[in-house]
Amino acid sequence: MLRRYCLALDLKNDDALIAAYEQWHTNVWPEILDGIRASGIEQMEIYRVGNRLFMIMEVNARFNFEDKAKADAVSEKVQEWEILMWQFQQALPFAKPGEKWILMDNIFTLQ
Repeated sequence: MLRRYCLALDLKNDDALIAAYEQWHTNVWPEILDGIRASGIEQMEIYRVGNRLFMIMEVNARFNFEDKAKADAVSEKVQEWEILMWQFQQALPFAKPGEKWILMDNIFTLQ
């Protein structure tokens, strides 16, 4: 059974930077996509409203955030991608130091 996680992050509020960020996401590096899939993420979507990003991840049983973070930390390509993306991103106003994508709490589900 898949689990769903939703996360949020902001982009810098600059139309040119937002357009560039979206352009990068039309051709994500294959190593980044491979790392996402290898971690147990089955499906991922990112939505934008204004400069706010919303990510939905559907993950399988082998996924956990700690293992994903460890794998990302030792991947030169992921680190290169993260540095590149940080040019466009900014932490949410309530984020802790070093925090980027923040896990959202589910407050309602229609059954």
